[in-house]
Amino acid sequence: MDVKTRLHEIAHVRYGLELSQCSDSQLYHALLQLTQELSAARPAPEGARKLYYFSAEFLIGKLLSNNLLALGIFDEVSQALTQCGKSLSAVEDMEPEPSLGNGGLGRLAACFLDSIAALGLPGDGVGLNYHYGLFKQEFHLSHQFEQPNPWIEDESWLIPTGVEFEVPFAFGPVKAKLLDIAVPGAHSGVANRLHLFDVENPAAPPADGIDFDKSDLPAHLTSFLYPDDSDEEGRLLRVYQQYFMVSAGAQLILKELAERGYGPEALGDHVAIQINDTHPSMVIPELVRLLTARGLSMDAAVAQVSKTCAYTNHTILAEALEKWPLAFIEKVAPQLVPIIRELDARAKAAHPDPKVAILQGEAGKELVHMAHMDIHYGYSVNGVAALHTDILKSSELRHFYDIYPAKFNNKTNGVTLRRWLEVCNPQLAALLDECVGPEWRRDPARLSKLMDYYNDSAVLEKLLSIKSANKRFASDVFARDQYGIRLDPEAVFDIQVKRLHEYKRQQMNALYVIHKYLEIKAGQLPPRPITVIFGAKAAPAYVMAKHIIHLILCLRRLIESDPQVRPWLHVAMVENYNVTWAERLIPACDISEQISLASKEASGTGNMKFMANGAVTLGTLDGANVEIAELVGPDNIYTFGAGSNYVIELVKQRDAGLKPGYQPDVYYQRPAVKPLVDFLGDPALVALGDREALKALWTDLITKDWFMALLDVEAYIAARDRAVADYGDRTAWARKMLVNTARSGYFSSDRTIAEYNRDIWRLK
Repeated sequence: MDVKTRLHEIAHVRYGLELSQCSDSQLYHALLQLTQELSAARPAPEGARKLYYFSAEFLIGKLLSNNLLALGIFDEVSQALTQCGKSLSAVEDMEPEPSLGNGGLGRLAACFLDSIAALGLPGDGVGLNYHYGLFKQEFHLSHQFEQPNPWIEDESWLIPTGVEFEVPFAFGPVKAKLLDIAVPGAHSGVANRLHLFDVENPAAPPADGIDFDKSDLPAHLTSFLYPDDSDEEGRLLRVYQQYFMVSAGAQLILKELAERGYGPEALGDHVAIQINDTHPSMVIPELVRLLTARGLSMDAAVAQVSKTCAYTNHTILAEALEKWPLAFIEKVAPQLVPIIRELDARAKAAHPDPKVAILQGEAGKELVHMAHMDIHYGYSVNGVAALHTDILKSSELRHFYDIYPAKFNNKTNGVTLRRWLEVCNPQLAALLDECVGPEWRRDPARLSKLMDYYNDSAVLEKLLSIKSANKRFASDVFARDQYGIRLDPEAVFDIQVKRLHEYKRQQMNALYVIHKYLEIKAGQLPPRPITVIFGAKAAPAYVMAKHIIHLILCLRRLIESDPQVRPWLHVAMVENYNVTWAERLIPACDISEQISLASKEASGTGNMKFMANGAVTLGTLDGANVEIAELVGPDNIYTFGAGSNYVIELVKQRDAGLKPGYQPDVYYQRPAVKPLVDFLGDPALVALGDREALKALWTDLITKDWFMALLDVEAYIAARDRAVADYGDRTAWARKMLVNTARSGYFSSDRTIAEYNRDIWRLK
């Protein structure tokens, strides 16, 4: 097909216009139609075994450029538009971003679908079609407020399939209708699908904020991602959502299995299910239920499911390892309760240690440990970074590792460099083409050949020039989209963008800002201006996370209004951080903040995206930072802080009430720390904010500090100041950039997916 000709035809039929006469919105919808046509013409990959990747989130981001690249027509379309006086980037601005995910878990799932298709593997995603996302973040009076984030237009990437299933809830059946989003594979010539289930009559968005009638279940099952779980209705709604997803998904699997000519007794031979964290765990008892309803014995059904399901653990945080009251499941899907009891009884008979039981607690108050069910009745358990997997085996899941050592394996996360280099940083991608050849797109390991240019002054200068251009672009976007905030593109861009959680320690970053503010006020100027950029959403019920956002926004206002400080220090926070903002900020970053408390970040994927784009990591030896440090060497990363073994021991002592444990008040009293924390009560800051919120954060830091910001803050300040100082040697810094990009090929999701397939799925 001649792409330019077909695009002209679509414009004529749809609008009766030439391309040059079309608005950017009209061009976007014409390109949407074109890409849908080309994706539909691609066959689905075939194989004796098919993967279904179950995830509560798929943070897919805008799809137009990504799909044009995957279809091999990006340059052709861009040239056709340029010839007509149009800009592809302006057309892309017309696309709403799908509100189907929140953080790293969902973005990882999106990268994985991209790589599964690129490798030509038969594998589809399964999730829910959230209409209003997590929420749209708005800032008022230095506080976060939540609004619905509708994204579905009359024409979108969603493809109605006509496929429907009944999900049997206790209150009656609810129809689940299936919508698909095509996932074309780069270079593979095939297309997979993201399967999203929706209710028949979804609710309209709430009139104000994100509060809604949680009892109106048939309308609200697909309204919001992770509804507020601060009350029982909200927690129950999460269970309803999870069962809606897995029941409809399990029925789809058995339908497609039959269409491929196999009976339910062959499920384990022809289907692999990856359970992405514990949200989809009920797929295990639901499949057992469906298989026994189709004539299999309980023994046979359990055996098939145990050959089919694999589990990815993404965290050691207790709140993320879901434990639902059995009474909730009784209210939602009582048909699962006897199956869960049977699965628990079988596990206890084989392994009587109560620490590995699925059901724990006294009668009437039993909790279902979802991860325990996944481990007993799945054939693979993987962590997502080498350190994380080691912690699972030696500590958090040690009792299971002792029972099932062969099930445990590591699959270090990766990101799709097609989006995170080619789409968001085309200038750097073009330089890589010149230096190592375009084959890096298919074989990211070839990026290592960039090391041949370590002493090439022309290449180093180009790297600096590209970074400078990306910083100017990000500054222009901030000025346009963030209330006229102007950034200094000549400053060091120090960026922390990720979900707001205390373990990720945005509060420690804020303490550094206070440290630098106080130094400047005392006449100690930094060697160059510093711009600190945050982007993060706090869960609606996460009060302390909201207090941290409030502190950051108050600091921004304080610094902005101070003529002594403003030339040297700037703080900016992205409102409603999403994939689109990530694509703007990541190429512009100089220092990548990856400062989680050691042992708490399973992997991270933002660290990989920043690294590929030439940012230098400032981080703890946590998650995949450990592997980044090994790849780039100590001269090309800034590490600091307590190690994971020390932190784990402190946590054990604290949880057991033993001394010394972690005592934040001891660190608070240190001369370099106390002024930073006490600044939360400074009259100039309090005058700009909420006294009670700042006081609550101050109190929490000195009495609890669950994620030990005060433990590491002095080492953090020293490492960060060292990085800012080193930035002044532009040639040396360019070499650090080059090494990081050159070593980033390992963190391609193509590599990760190839390992999943080799060791777990065995699709081909």
